[in-house]
Amino acid sequence: MQLYQPLPLSPLAMLGSVWRNRQLIWQMSKRDVLGRYRGSMIGMAWSFFNPLFMLAVYTFVFSVVFESRWGVDTGESRGSFAVILFAGLVVHGLLAECVNRAPGLILSNANYVKKVVFPLEILPWVTLVSALFHTGISLLVLLIAELLLMQHVPWTVLLLPLVWLPFVMGIMGISWFLAALGVYVRDVAQITGLLTTVLLFMSPVFYPLSRLPEHFQTVLLLNPLTFMIEQTRQLVIWGNAPDWGGLLLYSAVACLVAWLGFVWFQKTRGGFADVL
Repeated sequence: MQLYQPLPLSPLAMLGSVWRNRQLIWQMSKRDVLGRYRGSMIGMAWSFFNPLFMLAVYTFVFSVVFESRWGVDTGESRGSFAVILFAGLVVHGLLAECVNRAPGLILSNANYVKKVVFPLEILPWVTLVSALFHTGISLLVLLIAELLLMQHVPWTVLLLPLVWLPFVMGIMGISWFLAALGVYVRDVAQITGLLTTVLLFMSPVFYPLSRLPEHFQTVLLLNPLTFMIEQTRQLVIWGNAPDWGGLLLYSAVACLVAWLGFVWFQKTRGGFADVL
């Protein structure tokens, strides 16, 4: 009699897991969001005021102090540089929150490891859903600011969930990989903090990609944030259609990354209990 049943590793098993456990993911994500603000005086309102405050700071610094302009034909109004910059920060913030939390996911939930029936692979999903909630609030602040400072919000913003879907899948793959690796190599948590900071400045957040020499543009396109930041601005700021060809290629790579991350997690989870 076979005592050990190998864990499924197929892409269908990856998608099936999130579907079967969707209620548990939702409940744990809600608890994660509420727990972040438990005990504070204004509670969940902080999720709105935090990005609002940061956008106000960016608007003042870049439109009043530096009088910065993005340098492309966008019909820029006062403060539009801050709106364009904030759009890039929203994309980076989603990746950074998931990546920075991933190495400690299993370590901080060690009590679940010894529960044979608990689906450990959903823990990165919980972090992602929580991060998406805060990203959604930041997007709302961004759209309000765009309406006030640039006097328009293009209809193409409705396509943003479609464009972000492969980005979300890629984040999941990275999170699965880092969550498993973080159990065995505790230094990973320090490396991810440094890496996300480097990605902030090596992505077109504070500057347009077109400002760089062509050979640098090619290098930056290898950064998974570059394409997504550029497409987000195209949809949310300038009202242009997505680059469907680029999105198809990005989707293929992102799905591969997601599946490889899932396989790595499933292959290595058997040793979690021994290490912890």
